[in-house]
Amino acid sequence: MPNRKLLSLLGFLLLVFLIQWCGYKFTFTSVTDWYPTLHKPAWNPPAWVFGPVWTMLYLTIAVSGWFVFIKGRSCRQKKIAFVVYGFQLMANLLWSYLFFFLKNPGLALIDVWVLVFLIAINIAAFVKLYLPAAILLIPYFIWTLYAAFLNTAIWSLNR
Repeated sequence: MPNRKLLSLLGFLLLVFLIQWCGYKFTFTSVTDWYPTLHKPAWNPPAWVFGPVWTMLYLTIAVSGWFVFIKGRSCRQKKIAFVVYGFQLMANLLWSYLFFFLKNPGLALIDVWVLVFLIAINIAAFVKLYLPAAILLIPYFIWTLYAAFLNTAIWSLNR
């Protein structure tokens, strides 16, 4: 049994960090040439903050999903929770593509607010299945909400 749990944890870590890596691939060139040219609000964090914060958040996203995966039997509620989990991961990756690769803060703005909504639904779904998993998603929700306001400000300042 422990080997199955370990393998499933590695699967969640691999999935989530693969998404982070893809997001990085969409982001890395624009961070040095395009993003610095944008007007940003005074409360924009320094560039060095994003990597460590997102790495920790992706870790909590993976562990949160894994907790729900290993707890209890499969049921309709669990399946729905993982559908939402998958959609929020896709919306997360899509944001990097829209904002940095396409250089379109307007489209990214729509996506990030959808992402905030999906994370909130994901938390609500995980609360019913395993409270610690839901709690692990709260920093992700707060940071993404902050990112949504930041994206809104950047879009507004650069129209």
